[in-house]
Amino acid sequence: MTSVKILGTGCKKCQTLEQRVRDLVSQNNIDVVIEKVTDINEMMNYGIMMTPGLVVNEKVVSSGIIPKDDQILNWLRS
Repeated sequence: MTSVKILGTGCKKCQTLEQRVRDLVSQNNIDVVIEKVTDINEMMNYGIMMTPGLVVNEKVVSSGIIPKDDQILNWLRS
């Protein structure tokens, strides 16, 4: 099963990324566990400088942007 973490403190971009990931998972019937990480110390462990951050299977795949849907799907499926 794929593990996905959304790193962010709750800003609009963080909320948008979380909703997009949840929508894509639901629409494409992908088996993932999604976790929202708001603790700054935990986010720092991933080495991101800007939020939102997206972590798939403990690998940071993006930070500071909201990736396009097709890119998110690609990460979720691989």
